[in-house]
Amino acid sequence: MGSSKRVQWLGFFVSVLILGGCAELALPDEESLLFPGFQQSEIVGIVAGFGTTFAALPDLIGMLKRRSSKGMNPTMAGMMGAFQILWVYYGLLIVSRPVILWNIIAVGINFLMVGAFFYFVRKEKTGRTEARSNG
Repeated sequence: MGSSKRVQWLGFFVSVLILGGCAELALPDEESLLFPGFQQSEIVGIVAGFGTTFAALPDLIGMLKRRSSKGMNPTMAGMMGAFQILWVYYGLLIVSRPVILWNIIAVGINFLMVGAFFYFVRKEKTGRTEARSNG
């Protein structure tokens, strides 16, 4: 790592430390000007939740395009779905619309992933059985 890169990283970390100590510069969590009735933290939660919720969607789309279960781990999707159900419950407990909304959608995506996986596995097994009986 070059000397100028080290100086840049040092400057970055010093800046973060300085800004971290400026609590009076932080925005209060007041009603949003864009969406009356929403707190600013809820809007940040909605944006963040969008990214994490749809992170699994490329895997689902890829599996549907390939029409194959290859590369998909149903245990991971099942565990994610189970824990997202807990996140929905947590969202209800803390009355957080973003947590509830995005995790309900994420549970649906994971349900579709597990369902598609088992559909393609069954289809692949049927194809192998037919190939063996014909060969």
